Formats: sequence, structure tokens, C-alpha cells
Amino acid sequence: MPTVAPGDKVLVSGANGYIAIWVVRRFLEKGYAVRGTVRSVDKGKYLEEYFKSYGDKFEVVVVQDITKEGAFDEAVKGVDAVAHTASPFYLDAASVDGTNTVIIIFGQLFDPDIELYKPAVNGTVSILKSAQKNGSHIKRVVVTSSTASVLEIGVDKVFTEADWNEHAIREVEEQGDAALGMIKYRASKTLAEKGTMSDSDDLEAQRRSSLPAAWEFYNTNKANLKWDLSVLNPPFVFGPAIHELKSLDALNTSLRQWYDAVLGNNQNETFLKVQGSTYIDVRDVAEAHTLALEKEAAGGERIIISAGSYVWQDWLDVARSLSPSPIPSHPNLPAGYPGAGATAKPPLSYDTSKAQRILGLKYRTKVEVTRDTLADFEKRGW
Repeated sequence: MPTVAPGDKVLVSGANGYIAIWVVRRFLEKGYAVRGTVRSVDKGKYLEEYFKSYGDKFEVVVVQDITKEGAFDEAVKGVDAVAHTASPFYLDAASVDGTNTVIIIFGQLFDPDIELYKPAVNGTVSILKSAQKNGSHIKRVVVTSSTASVLEIGVDKVFTEADWNEHAIREVEEQGDAALGMIKYRASKTLAEKGTMSDSDDLEAQRRSSLPAAWEFYNTNKANLKWDLSVLNPPFVFGPAIHELKSLDALNTSLRQWYDAVLGNNQNETFLKVQGSTYIDVRDVAEAHTLALEKEAAGGERIIISAGSYVWQDWLDVARSLSPSPIPSHPNLPAGYPGAGATAKPPLSYDTSKAQRILGLKYRTKVEVTRDTLADFEKRGW
């Protein structure tokens, strides 16, 4: 399958997001033209200003509801590739009235059916159907998934691209609204990437209504497609933000969690010494998207991209080790339990050999991530 090259036009969905705007920027830096989708005219204004130096190499189009059939029909016309990044990420869940579970994040309430399942699953299927229908020039579609669709909590192993988080879907099927918010998020990512793996009558009709997700759709239709599919699976994404942020409370989920851990007052021993995950810098995620479109061997592949594991204490230690400090407005950074991460058992582990073999992706270190992120916070006065 032919790959794309600088000069071609790439459609980036959800272009105003934390990851997506870096994806847009990296494509433009490498000489591509980019069409970015946003959900409203207002959301596109910041992008148009930020990328104005690229002139007609960058354009914004409005797709108000990515879950609707045909939502991307016009947006895919005339592009050579698609990077589908638009999907929600929320962490916590709580019951408001004892019956309806909502996601609670930074004081705002979200219905998981509306904010997680429909955008994640229907949004993915919608853009693939539009690419099939109107994407006559499209050579490849890259979908941004997550290691949330790979891992299984409590299983001690090195996870690979062959693993699927079916456990999260079973929990949602069995527990319904009682399932934790993070479980619902992981289920949404698995559903959006692979498709529904159960015919259980207990799964809510809304979640059952969109069975064919990325791989299921692709494998069913690939004989009649002019393009192939590549899926990227990053873990927690950290690093400096360039999307529109009017306040600290507007930070995206992963970066806000990093801020609270490194600059906050959570000195809980278990949290710092035991809890953690794996990470990747947002700029490396963006680079992976360009490589996944350019490398012929990435076609038809699911690729885990991860720089390595951490416990939260690691980030505190790195922040305090930087000299001069990139954030002098915070002269007394939290200490936590210095050095505890050196002997901690990695919370999760992934085999990233495929990313190395196919993409040749290089990762920024914790020092680079921390230095640049703290410098960004300093510039913003946070």
C-alpha cells in the first residue's frame, strides 16, 4: 500500500485537542498540508491563529457531532490520509443520585454514555465509513487508541499488541452504571478499537448499537478499501501543552494528574511509591503519527508506543534534580520519598519492539518531559 509523503494533505480529527494539535504541528513542520476538524467555529479560531504562519497549508472545518453517520463525508474529500485522534479521556466516576453514574472531572459532570462510548465508538466508525465512501485519495488511516485497550489490571506480564482488555468490557456488561469510571474508559477504548466481543443482553443498548469498531470494520471491508489502517496505542501522555488553555482547570486529564502529583501536596506514601503506569511525551506521540503514515510496514498494524514505566515518585525526584529549576516560582517542590522509585516494581510493562522495528521511534526521557513541562507551567504562571 503506498504511503504518504510531505506535500500530501492529512485530515486530523479533533485538531484542538492536547495530542491532536501537536500532531497537526508535526505534520506541518514536515511539509504536509493539514485539514483539522473541530466541533465549532469558536474552537477553530485559536488553531487558525496558532498556525497562521503556514498560510493555506492549514485549514479548519467544523464537524459538530462526530458520532453521526456521514459526519466526516465532506471532510475526507481530497485528503491523502487521516489521523483520527478525537476521543475523550476521563478518569473518575461517582453516582450522583444512586442510579445514574456520571464521570466527574475537575468539578464537571459527564454522562459516560454520551461522553465516552458514543464519541469513542461511533466517532471511529463514522470516520472510517466516510473514508470508505468519499476518501478516493486516501492511502492510510491512523487511529489514536490507547494502552487502555491492551492492559489488564492485576495481570503480571509484559503486554503486547496481541493483548486486548476484554476484562473491562465484561465488567461494564456485568456492573452497568456501577462500574468505575476508569473501567468505563478502558472499555470505551477497547470497543472503539476492536469492537464488541460479547453478545450479552446486559450491555446497555447504546453501547451495543455500534458493534463494528476500527479493526472489525477494517477487516470486514478491507477487500474493497483503497486504504489501509494503522492503530497507535500510547499510555499516559505527558509533556508541554500548546492547545488553548485559559486556566489550570482547563488542563487535559493526564497532564492535570501530572501537575497535581509533581506540584501538588499529595504526599500519600502508597500513591508516590507504588502507584504509576507507563508514559510517553506528547511530542513523541505526534511524531509516531507521522511515521505511521509514512512507513509502509505500519499498514495493518497495531503498535504500542511507550517510553517506559514510572511510579509517581520518579517525577518528583526528576523535578527536584533539575538545575537551574525550570519553575522558580515554586522554590519548594514536594519531596515525597526520594529514591523510592529506584526500587519500586514497575506497575506495567509493554513490549515496544514493534514500534522500534517499524517506526524507529525515539522517546524523550523523564528529564526532558519534566524540564519542558515545568517550563511551560512557569510561562503560564501556574
